[in-house]
Amino acid sequence: MTTATSIERAPTVDLKLEVVVIPVSDVDRAKHFYGGLGWRLDADFAAGDGFRVVQFTPPGSPASLHFGKGITSAEPGTASGAFLVVSDIEAARAELIAYGAEVSEIFHRAGPGQPPVSGRDPERNSYRSYATFADPDGNGWLLQEVTERLPGRVDAGATTFASAADLASAFRRAEAAHGEYEKQLGHRDEDWPTWYAEYMVREQTGKPQSS
Repeated sequence: MTTATSIERAPTVDLKLEVVVIPVSDVDRAKHFYGGLGWRLDADFAAGDGFRVVQFTPPGSPASLHFGKGITSAEPGTASGAFLVVSDIEAARAELIAYGAEVSEIFHRAGPGQPPVSGRDPERNSYRSYATFADPDGNGWLLQEVTERLPGRVDAGATTFASAADLASAFRRAEAAHGEYEKQLGHRDEDWPTWYAEYMVREQTGKPQSS
C-alpha cells in the first residue's frame, strides 16, 4: 500500500536511466542505420553465434541504445514512443533527413490530449512540437522540442547543457528575449552577461522569467 509518507520520502539512491533496448531483425542493417545518423558507436561485441550487443548513443544524450542478438524476446520493430528531446525541431529534422532518415512533417498539439495539427507550435511552446521517424525494422522515435522545462522536471540546483548546439540555442533565445528587455529599458544594458546567465538558468530550471 502506498502512503503519503512513502511518496514524500526523498530517495537516497540515484536511479539513472542508462540504456533503452530495441528489437531488430538484422543487426548489421540497424548498425548501419544508426551509425549513419551520426550517433556514437560505443560497443559491438559478441559471445558465440547467439549473443551480440551493439550500443549507440544519440548526440548529447546521457542514455544509450542497445540492440543485437539474444538480448530481448520482443518482436523486431515493436518498440515505439521513445522520445528524443531537441531544442530546435526544424534543425533536428533537417539534419536527420540529411543523414538519410525518413522524418515526418512537423506537427504540434494545442494542449495535452489534443489532436495533432500540422506545423510547429506557433508560440514555440515547449513540449508541443513533434516529428517522427523509424528505423528499417519500424522501431519508432518521437522528436519533441523542449526549450523551457516545467517546474520540477529538473534539478533546481544544477544547470547543464548536453551539447554545444543546445548551449548555442539557449544563447539565441536569451538574445531575442534580451532584445525585448532593452527596448523596455530604453538603452543598452551594460550588464547583459548577467542578464543572459540568469535568463538561461531560469529557463532550464523552469522558474518564471522576470519581466
